[in-house]
Amino acid sequence: MTTDVETLYQTVILDHNRHPRNFRALDGGRKAEGDNPLCGDHLVVYVRVDEGVITDVTFQGFGCAIARASASLMTDGVRGKTVAEADELFQRVHRLITSPPGAPADDLGALSALAGVRQFPVRVKCATLPWRTLQAATGARSEVVTTDGDLNGR
Repeated sequence: MTTDVETLYQTVILDHNRHPRNFRALDGGRKAEGDNPLCGDHLVVYVRVDEGVITDVTFQGFGCAIARASASLMTDGVRGKTVAEADELFQRVHRLITSPPGAPADDLGALSALAGVRQFPVRVKCATLPWRTLQAATGARSEVVTTDGDLNGR
């Protein structure tokens, strides 16, 4: 990683881990649970969808710095987007974090900080857990999302 990307990664990930945005339960709406047994991450994502638009999204739970930071960044990134736009954003984030280190990346604003996960492939599951849990919540699926069986979070 370049020094600029390393600095961004460390600064943003640490800030969102220590001071997660939207870390609270949300009354009314949908929720889903996500679990990463490898790392011990457990999250609940709450979402309110009105006419296909994510009007509010929050999370609670515990986990490693990457899972908490990814959840925090995700809640900021998808609010106001349609469910389809949020799914597309997840695909872009997933491509970002699973591409080889040094590969060019889309500018995803604050979410670009997740590019640092490329250096630690085993942590891809941590970074994708909140996003997969959001997909379950927006789809009103009741099963617990798990990273078991995922290959590098894919």
